[in-house]
Amino acid sequence: MARFNAEGLSAVAPRHAGGPTIIYGVNEQEQILAGATQPPDRQRDGTANWSLSTLQKHLQHIDGLSDISTYTIWKVLHEAGWSWQKSRSWCATGRVMRKRKAGSVVVQDPDTQAKKP
Repeated sequence: MARFNAEGLSAVAPRHAGGPTIIYGVNEQEQILAGATQPPDRQRDGTANWSLSTLQKHLQHIDGLSDISTYTIWKVLHEAGWSWQKSRSWCATGRVMRKRKAGSVVVQDPDTQAKKP
């Protein structure tokens, strides 16, 4: 009540709720998103798709992001509406689990190799 009486309606607005202070602002978040949108260089980064740890190693070379954690990267991507599971490259291609009356079965697409680029 004392804070509401002192500040008025602005006291109702949510504030930082504890934990370590937020050290990455809007500019750093934009750098993280820009780094995630560009495709990795296979020779320099050693990967074809970004994972959190490979993206972390890539971003640590940028000024201001030398101590960035994978949790911070994940949080920024999650807040931007990205879903990391959709871009995984180690999913089995052409195979899917289907529910049948007798139970679940694995169905293999016979044209898997023909559909690959």
